[in-house]
Amino acid sequence: MINLDVSLMVYLPVRQVFDFMSTPENDARWQYGTLATARLSEGPSVMGTFFRSIGHLMGQRNLSTFEVTEYEPNKKFSFKSHSGPFHLQTSYTFEIADRSTRIHISTQVHVVDFFQTNEGILEKSMKKQLKENLAMLKDLLESRQLWMAPLRSSRPSEL
Repeated sequence: MINLDVSLMVYLPVRQVFDFMSTPENDARWQYGTLATARLSEGPSVMGTFFRSIGHLMGQRNLSTFEVTEYEPNKKFSFKSHSGPFHLQTSYTFEIADRSTRIHISTQVHVVDFFQTNEGILEKSMKKQLKENLAMLKDLLESRQLWMAPLRSSRPSEL
């Protein structure tokens, strides 16, 4: 089992940060390795919503389906995998901190025999990628590029 826990301070109001991060179509803008993400149903990402993501890790391309398991506006957004190379549970929690937003990301990963590699090597690679993702997220949000429309597939079935 791989456990990843990181925190980050972003100098924006919590509502803006939460809205951006709880929109799966934005994932490709700040997650290295995510090529595209789309909701599988219309409407906002509320509890029970499914989304699909195409990505790559360690040279392997993968398609994963996720379900939103917690959705508490401006406080928490969680999801778990239903398919893909990992059994994954991720939570983003948000708190107001001195006119900024503290983001905490917690991920638990159980590797399915997809990568045929040492779990320690995979964990090191995932930690590095998560740190790079958070640096991109902070730069993106604080540079106000989040005001651009999210990247969206024209049809969820394209993923």
